Amino acid sequence: MRPSSWADRLLALLVRFVGLVILLATLAAATASFLYNRSEEADQAAQVAVQVNMRLRDHIAVLEGVRALYQSDSGTGGPGIRGYLNALQPHVGAPGMEGIGIAAAMRADTPAAVEAKLRENYDDDIRIWPTTDQPIGFAVVLVEPYTPRRRAALGFDMYSEPIRRDAMRRAWQTGQPAASGIVRLAQEKAAQVKQPGFLIYLPVYARGPTGPDADTVVTTTGARPVEAFVYAPFRVRDMMIAVLGSQLDGISGLEVYAGEGPAAPLVFRQGTMGWDAQEQKLRIADRIWTMRISYGRTLERLGRPLAILIFGVALAMLATQLHRVQRRRLVAFQELAEQKARHAEDRELMIGEMAHRMKNAFARIGALARITLRESKSLQEFEAKFDGRMRALSDAKQMLVTGAVDSVELGRIVHRELELAGRSPEQLATIAGPAVRLDDEGAQALSLAIHEFVTNSIKYGALAGKGDLAVSWRRADGDILLSWVESDLPETPHIESESFGTRFIRTLIERQLKGRWDRSVGDRRLSITIIWPDYDAARLT
Repeated sequence: MRPSSWADRLLALLVRFVGLVILLATLAAATASFLYNRSEEADQAAQVAVQVNMRLRDHIAVLEGVRALYQSDSGTGGPGIRGYLNALQPHVGAPGMEGIGIAAAMRADTPAAVEAKLRENYDDDIRIWPTTDQPIGFAVVLVEPYTPRRRAALGFDMYSEPIRRDAMRRAWQTGQPAASGIVRLAQEKAAQVKQPGFLIYLPVYARGPTGPDADTVVTTTGARPVEAFVYAPFRVRDMMIAVLGSQLDGISGLEVYAGEGPAAPLVFRQGTMGWDAQEQKLRIADRIWTMRISYGRTLERLGRPLAILIFGVALAMLATQLHRVQRRRLVAFQELAEQKARHAEDRELMIGEMAHRMKNAFARIGALARITLRESKSLQEFEAKFDGRMRALSDAKQMLVTGAVDSVELGRIVHRELELAGRSPEQLATIAGPAVRLDDEGAQALSLAIHEFVTNSIKYGALAGKGDLAVSWRRADGDILLSWVESDLPETPHIESESFGTRFIRTLIERQLKGRWDRSVGDRRLSITIIWPDYDAARLT
């Protein structure tokens, strides 16, 4: 029997349950590891954003300090602010700005006062530029710390350019810092490598007269009069490098967009962006920028969870495989025990068959002797016929026992058995069927079965001269059907009980032929049909 006990089924269910638990635990651990890595990178990206935002607030704080100094003393000009910035040194404490500038208010038709401030600050005649159609302007009169490159911005009317003008108006209206969009800084004219830039403005509201004669104070509808803007220009790449410094070495890819959404322009990129980019917001005065950071830890993010998953799956498969191996060993053990039991049963059957064969052999020899005696007219004729039939019987048995041939034809077996039973050549000629080859086991099974039929018929039936015998075989639907019919018997046979010979025939047909048989009786009639698979036809197809 195959193992099907409740204990084995329970063990199989337990192994599957343990494998499922291991697999679920592995999935949970791998997912947790992945999410932890992603959360850790999100925290790191958030810290970078905080660092940039804090540096920008420091820059705005410097601007507010300069504005407070500018507003606190009406006599404060370029030298005073320059001294303040030299003492504060914001480019050292909070690097990232291009400097601090003052854009003084003016009326477009009276730039002389602003040009005078430029002469006072830099001892040089610097003209206001460019020509504009705006009635007012704000020209750069101070940029500190001073460098030859930054000198290119002196005299530039910031109000003449729309992007800068929009930021200045917002700051003018609110009194709060306002950031421009992306522009080309005026000092970029003298730079070898151009960079995108932006500016942050703070208004300096008027302290003195604001009448029509005040050349350095301007006003607009709904806003307080203003006399200047304190501003800071920024080169985006220089600012990001100054703020992050060596941290950029640990970042695989960094992108900064001047705004939100897909339409925001890209103003800074370094490295290679991966699929794992973290998105953070930067507050640039009153504007929101977007920063995307990729740490490129594909192996760490996916490798560790994948390793955990593979290990868990392998562990679950190992547990299942161990159960399968144990089950196969149990099945093999039980099959061996079943095989031994079958062998013991076969031995008992063969021992019984040997005893039965011996009895049948004596009966058959006696019957052959009687038949031969009836046919013989003299002792010499009896001796010759009887000796020939005994030799033929011996040859047939030797062929089956020793396996001298690879296969045996069914018709040969039937004819030989009936010939030994005394059927004449004319009678044998009526027994025919298609060519059917039988292997060793099939030949033995059918020879013994037909021998049993012949023996019984010699004892009680048609072969005893008390009826007619018809034998035939045919192919049908992949099977071989052999028919044995005895009719006109002295009496109707009794088949209610199953003798040892009958059980032996059934065992042979079922085990060796893998077939079945059927017996039926009628009015002084016995019909036997044997059906088994047509192995020869199956091999040909």
